[in-house]
Amino acid sequence: MQSGKRITTHLLLLAIPCLFLFCSLASANDTCQECHQALGGDSEKLVENFAHDVHALRGLSCVDCHGGDPKDSEMTAMDPAKGFHGHVVRNQIPPLCGSCHSDASYMRRFNPNIPTDQYTKYLVSQHGKLNAQGDQKVAVCTSCHGVHGIRSKTDPLSPVFLTNAPKTCSQCHANAAYMKEYQIPTNQFEEYHQSVHGQALLERGDRAAPACHSCHGSHDASRPKSIAIGNICAQCHALSRDLFVHSPHKAAHDRMGLPECEVCHGNHFIQKTTDAMLGTGNEAVCMQCHKAESKGFQIAHAMKNSIEELKTSLSDAETVVLKAEHIGMNVDEAKYDLSQAKNTLTQARAYVHSFSDQEVQSIAEKGKAIAKKANGGGEKAIEAFQFRRKGFWISALIIALLVLGLLLKIRDIEKKDPDA
Repeated sequence: MQSGKRITTHLLLLAIPCLFLFCSLASANDTCQECHQALGGDSEKLVENFAHDVHALRGLSCVDCHGGDPKDSEMTAMDPAKGFHGHVVRNQIPPLCGSCHSDASYMRRFNPNIPTDQYTKYLVSQHGKLNAQGDQKVAVCTSCHGVHGIRSKTDPLSPVFLTNAPKTCSQCHANAAYMKEYQIPTNQFEEYHQSVHGQALLERGDRAAPACHSCHGSHDASRPKSIAIGNICAQCHALSRDLFVHSPHKAAHDRMGLPECEVCHGNHFIQKTTDAMLGTGNEAVCMQCHKAESKGFQIAHAMKNSIEELKTSLSDAETVVLKAEHIGMNVDEAKYDLSQAKNTLTQARAYVHSFSDQEVQSIAEKGKAIAKKANGGGEKAIEAFQFRRKGFWISALIIALLVLGLLLKIRDIEKKDPDA
């Protein structure tokens, strides 16, 4: 009797999860997907893509965007009376997406930290303004995020994943025929790809490097105005920007309406900075504005000289320290000093943005003093090595003389006593 009760109990325990599974499958029944899958081709692919969609993974389905009745297996499932609106007109896509993504209480069900201002930002973007005017070519949500296979921006397969974003923007912005009516350049991606930022992000996968949206914004994308460029660059290059703000150039740029960083470094085609950009040489950007013998010319020349002198001191010290290390001497302290001196070179190069020859010279002098100390440490190590080597030969000579004397003594003894 007890055995029968145990069997019944076990059956009930097995039946409960089966019941939940059945109910789950029943609720998951979606005639939209069943029909589209049965149609094959692009329709079937649409269903396959949606299986990986971030919305599908959160439990949303076709009806949440397209309306209709997913439980109706007949064509009446797509009755407008049931709220069905199949194809969404392009310029209506942003408000459709915004109907959920702008609702903070609704979005909190999925992620309490997800932003809900995307649609508001889009309305003030260059894309959003043109969309409001009825432009059917301008980017909308699906242009960047995709349609039925939308993935999280943290997914490496997402078109808006950081390393994929520039290529996504280029689908429109690098298409000369598509962009012709907007009369803007279409070489931005080509230039960015060759820039120091593009090489870092696209070639080396450095996700700390900026992509298009880092400077232009994403949902509120627009062309930065001159006054904003310095603030944008400062998000990464804070020290350089702070130095510039307190320099004489700040007032001059404001007065002339010039973008701060862009005048010297460019925008999309930003190259790795070199010391050749400073001073009065052929490659110096200073010469774009400052005429020969002007005050700016003299300051640029002085700053370049300070940095070159520091580099020479560093090179001399490094040669000596490496020579000492190569012969097997312990030069840890000298190498530490050399490292500190190299840090002052980095600092001096940053302080170029102060446009103060005294500031740069002060840092350079400090670096030269440290380099001199490193150089001295290396020379002492070499002198110690040479002293030890001389001592070795002297010791070897003394030992050789002692051995020779001993041999002569033995020989002398043997001559005096042949039987020994």
